[in-house]
Amino acid sequence: MATDPGQYRRVVGRFATGVTVATTRDENGTTVSLTANAFASVSLDPALALLSVQRTAAFHRAVLASGFWGVSILAEGHEALSRFHASKVRHELDDSFEGVATMIGPATGVTLVADAVAVIECRTTATYPGGDHTLLIGSVESASVPDAAATPLVFYEGTYRSLETGLPTA
Repeated sequence: MATDPGQYRRVVGRFATGVTVATTRDENGTTVSLTANAFASVSLDPALALLSVQRTAAFHRAVLASGFWGVSILAEGHEALSRFHASKVRHELDDSFEGVATMIGPATGVTLVADAVAVIECRTTATYPGGDHTLLIGSVESASVPDAAATPLVFYEGTYRSLETGLPTA
């Protein structure tokens, strides 16, 4: 018996997740990005991470071609950044990080959010089909905590929430 996609979305929406912006570069060296909450640590030894990317996203084509990606784990104050990188309009702009404090990742050269809770850079070591997504497994090349005092942005039941209060952030 097939599970109804709407019901499944409501059920998995009850799993609180962190929110990330993933970045890579296309063949012209331009940053390509997307908001993702389907990110996880896979292994500590060796250090491996997983990122699930929708196959129709512009990021999908770019990340498969480049073979590397970065993940910025967003802080509570980054809700607008998350919403922007989840929208289609970001691909129509020359600089989708205009007005955002960024840094260049030391291992891959990807754009990372400078005041993120944490940042990770990966080189893709395996890809697996996952329905309408591709699961990327990456060898962690660099990991750091730019702002140790930052509180993470949390997504629960389709709403950004404060980790401290559990209440919607907007």
